[in-house]
Amino acid sequence: MALLDTTGWTRLIRNATVATCVDGRPYGLIPKGAIALAGNRIAWVGTRKELPAELPKNVAHTDARGALVTPGLIDCHTHLVWAGSRFREFEQRLQGASYEDIAKAGGGIASTVTATRAASESDLLSLALARAAKYVAEGVTALEIKSGYGLDLENELKILRVARTLGKRLSLTVRTTLLAAHAVPPEFKGRSDDYIKCVCEEILPAAAAEGLADAVDAYCDNIGFTPAQVERVFVKAKELGLAVKLHAEQFSNQQGAALAAKHKALSADHLEHLDKEGVHAMAAARTVAVLLPGAYSYLRETKLPPIELLRVHRVPIAVASDLNPGSSPLASLQLNMHLACTVFGLTPEESLLGVTRHAARALGQRRERGTIEPGKFADLVIWNAEHPAELAAQFGLVRPAAILREGAA
Repeated sequence: MALLDTTGWTRLIRNATVATCVDGRPYGLIPKGAIALAGNRIAWVGTRKELPAELPKNVAHTDARGALVTPGLIDCHTHLVWAGSRFREFEQRLQGASYEDIAKAGGGIASTVTATRAASESDLLSLALARAAKYVAEGVTALEIKSGYGLDLENELKILRVARTLGKRLSLTVRTTLLAAHAVPPEFKGRSDDYIKCVCEEILPAAAAEGLADAVDAYCDNIGFTPAQVERVFVKAKELGLAVKLHAEQFSNQQGAALAAKHKALSADHLEHLDKEGVHAMAAARTVAVLLPGAYSYLRETKLPPIELLRVHRVPIAVASDLNPGSSPLASLQLNMHLACTVFGLTPEESLLGVTRHAARALGQRRERGTIEPGKFADLVIWNAEHPAELAAQFGLVRPAAILREGAA
């Protein structure tokens, strides 16, 4: 066996149960494993027996004492920046009102837009920091934040600026997504085509020019936008060099997933009404299926996404929280891992891959994060657990003992 080149190693985590989340064995598990870091990157991963007897004196040592180590968790779908509350809608739904009923009556997204427009940038940042801190505390090292509660140039950019600032304030990698095509704002009521023109000609170019968006999203559904309208947004996004993704097939089948795949979208999300043709298109494009079990449960939906079809056609499956004020006010990725298993029927391994490897792909970060492999950022969590299945099997009991983001505690 060739001697390991330990040049540049700065930290060594040893005596760990390492869930690398790479292919080849369940969870990519390495019992009695070790991980070497070189600055903010992973330099080596393997078994304890493969380590040389002596290491450079400047290498910091961490003894995991048999504990589980996973990649940092990734939430690839949140709407974390908003103002106001929609708790009354919760009561309305319990009394039988549907999400569509509430939206058509002026509630839903529209009510959050009113509150968010009225909030200052500093107020939004304070609210968002408190929400994001909950994710950091449970092992999330990267997440996506969408806009979509401004629905005009000034306020969409305001939300994206808050998201960018939040990533600098916390030990958290934030990827931003422009979701101006979330709903029709009140000033464009009855004129959805005109609003899409505004999105394409004003909001999207401004967000790109200021470097505020990493991707562009839209809501394609019977209470959202048509496939033709979404395609206009996608074409403009691609002209500006931005990746695309899509809220698709949540309440109806608009063939949104196939449209997303046609444009090589990073992901299509929700997917309760996804059909076989949509699955085939996603598989061919390697578009990630992002499941949002929190929203499904909170809205008391009954039509499950086609999990087995996604498996059979080897579509990458991610799991996310969809944190938002109206349909998934559940600020916990671990809770969504649990629901992905108990409600959607994923295995604990699928749920972990869904918040690591596949979530990284859904953010366009598969070469940088999501697995424990040499060359990737050292986003790592040491848990008070012995086996990765514990993360989904239990809720609120398994917590991080230590978190490293890009090698820093």
